[in-house]
Amino acid sequence: MSTKIELTFLVADDHPLFRAAVIQVLRESFADLRIVEAASASSLDAGLEGTPQVDLVLLDLTMPGTKGFSALLRIRGKHPDVPVIVISSNDQPRVIQRARQFGAAAFIPKASPPALIHDAIAQVLEGGSWFPPITVASSKEDEELAEKLAQLTPQQFKVLLCLADGLLNKQIAHELDLAENTVKVHITAILKKLNCYSRTQAAVLVKSLEPESRDLSN
Repeated sequence: MSTKIELTFLVADDHPLFRAAVIQVLRESFADLRIVEAASASSLDAGLEGTPQVDLVLLDLTMPGTKGFSALLRIRGKHPDVPVIVISSNDQPRVIQRARQFGAAAFIPKASPPALIHDAIAQVLEGGSWFPPITVASSKEDEELAEKLAQLTPQQFKVLLCLADGLLNKQIAHELDLAENTVKVHITAILKKLNCYSRTQAAVLVKSLEPESRDLSN
């Protein structure tokens, strides 16, 4: 089960043991493979920015610095040409459907055997997609939310996540190393793009990114 092709994969998961297991499967499946690892939202951003050509991101939904589907949405907004495969232990139908709507090319449950992981990746690399069969209907609200969030710049997305954590402008400025006036400008732009009338409403919007059923856990 080996495919000779030069590729660069970014594996983002904050559990070292699972990350190592995925990497082992990848190296057994693809020859001449370069692996970039990430264990948080910040290292994910750094990996994407610092790597000349990333062919695929394998993304766990729960990492430090993320909220639900925020990492997926950030990647799709800033790196739309890079396909993202979500690998999660939360394989509830609603989670799978939202991953698809928010731009994932595939969804692989963490309990999947190596052969399935290989097949799903191969389909995505060929321009296709792979999702487990589900019966959840498509949500117009999720589609509209994804469109709104896609308008945000990466910096605005970071500010939005800080808002969701209940941080004040001064605290956001310190957290992101920005001038407080710059934070105010970002918040004004965020509220306009998301069609929100207050920072509280924007924070609730971020909260909606998190699944209602099972917690996103590794």
